[in-house]
Amino acid sequence: MKVTKTKLEGVVIIEPDIFGDHRGFFMESWSQKKMEKEGLFYNFVQDNHSMSSVKGTLRGIHFQKGDKAQAKLVRCVRGVVLDVAVDLRHNSPTYKQWIAVKLSADNFKQLLIPRGFGHGFVTLTDDVEFLYKADNYYAPEAESGILWNDPDIGIEWGVDNPILSEKDKNNKYLKDLEIIY
Repeated sequence: MKVTKTKLEGVVIIEPDIFGDHRGFFMESWSQKKMEKEGLFYNFVQDNHSMSSVKGTLRGIHFQKGDKAQAKLVRCVRGVVLDVAVDLRHNSPTYKQWIAVKLSADNFKQLLIPRGFGHGFVTLTDDVEFLYKADNYYAPEAESGILWNDPDIGIEWGVDNPILSEKDKNNKYLKDLEIIY
């Protein structure tokens, strides 16, 4: 397993060891023992699976507030996405900065996003399946979102007119939200 740090403290790219032969492949998508050896201590309690049928579907930028915040380990198991993490920690030197990583069924990369970050992705192919591990349960009363094209963040999604849910169309600009991390 290879763990690569990013410019956002705590956000890492994980590349698992892949063992393949003529039958297919095998990989450990999560090993608490191996992660702890890397200094990554998470207790994941919920797995989520989403499917997006059309290229250009954008989900995010999502997060949960306060003690309901979630760390996530995400990966794409079908198709390709551009996955984005945004630093929402006010006292962080990288506040409002973001990183984007291409995750695909072919590259097996995963992105570990700690609490205090917003998360979103855009599909780069049709028929995308995306998996999330979360270290806190979904709490509708704590969920929030930032508008995908917030100019104060300036994410380069690579799409001008993404397909959005009604909820994501109504997300607010970061400056209009009270977020304390």
